[in-house]
Amino acid sequence: MDRVILHADMDAFYAALEQRDRPELRGKPVIVGGLGRRGVVSTASYEARRFGVHSAMPTAQARRLCPDGVYLRPRMEAYVEASGVLREVMESFTDLVEPLSLDEAFLDVTGSVRLHGGGEAIARALRAEVLRRTELTVSVGVATSKFVAKVASDHDKPDGLTVVPAGGEAAFLAPLPVARLWGAGRKTQERMARHGLRTIADVQALAVETLVAWFGQASGRHYHALCRGLDDRPVKADREAKSVSRETTFEEDETDAERLRAILLALSEDVGRRLRRHGLAGRTVRLKLRYPPFETLTRQVRVDPATHDDLEIHGAACRLLEATRAKRQPVRLLGVGVADLLPADAAVQTELFADRRGDDTVNRTLDAIRERFGHAAAGRGGGLSGTVAERQPDPRDDV
Repeated sequence: MDRVILHADMDAFYAALEQRDRPELRGKPVIVGGLGRRGVVSTASYEARRFGVHSAMPTAQARRLCPDGVYLRPRMEAYVEASGVLREVMESFTDLVEPLSLDEAFLDVTGSVRLHGGGEAIARALRAEVLRRTELTVSVGVATSKFVAKVASDHDKPDGLTVVPAGGEAAFLAPLPVARLWGAGRKTQERMARHGLRTIADVQALAVETLVAWFGQASGRHYHALCRGLDDRPVKADREAKSVSRETTFEEDETDAERLRAILLALSEDVGRRLRRHGLAGRTVRLKLRYPPFETLTRQVRVDPATHDDLEIHGAACRLLEATRAKRQPVRLLGVGVADLLPADAAVQTELFADRRGDDTVNRTLDAIRERFGHAAAGRGGGLSGTVAERQPDPRDDV
């Protein structure tokens, strides 16, 4: 039996939710993201996209393209709540749901077709239930593989439904640009263009030996299979988080070492809080720095045992910061992350007779205060929780 895979993707999720909650914004170009000079667009409504505004664009550029747009900061709590409803609807059709972000996921409904009908019937029912419960639209692609389903969900946005039947994958993909091939980044697209490959049909016309000669053994075989819609990756329910991270971009380049350390504390507190919320600890602390104009450095250090303690994360990050700022360059972006995650209750005790319960009590007390009264309500001395931690988390974070 052919697999039945759905890819569901909410339409302009953040902006659409703002328009839902504020009816006066409906029909207007709404741009959600950072509002400072170095802010970045998270989501643009379809009205804004007509001006050329799109996600990941600098907000300053968006303002030049769409000066009369409505610019809003993200409201992550509202988006997370709506995402939870979306997940509930998906899980009413299948247990095999692989979320990719707050607003999109893969579903394997192969085992549900006898109960709920075929892939198209399930997709229609899912879209109707999402609309009923959230007043938001979702576009869905239906296919026999994750790759084709994801391409299909974007084929007729917004509020679209595209079904690619078994055996029709190659014909569906053929007219699309090579940029739609999973793994074909900008440099690969340039190499393909030099070989005269502009559409997926051009790739389909080549023998696997030719693709291997041009792009290497692994990539050549990958593109030969993918251009025909052959993708056997399973839908993995409840993906394990690989890392938890937090970063902030400064309005003005920062040079003061003490302030950088204080900002690191606020970032570390937020990372620690999110780890504890999910019952996780990590063995690797990472630091991310960006110097003007766009030089980005990442450094990491192992910690033993795994930790979710704010001060341990902060101490490791500060050591990395000191080691990477030998020339004391100004800093444009600063970030902290924790990786190599495992359940917190599986973390090894620091020492046989060590008692860290006091530290964890402080952490969880601060967590409870902030959950109830906001990030600025409590913090450690020397931190900047009231300024940095209130900035919205990056929706691309793994947890």
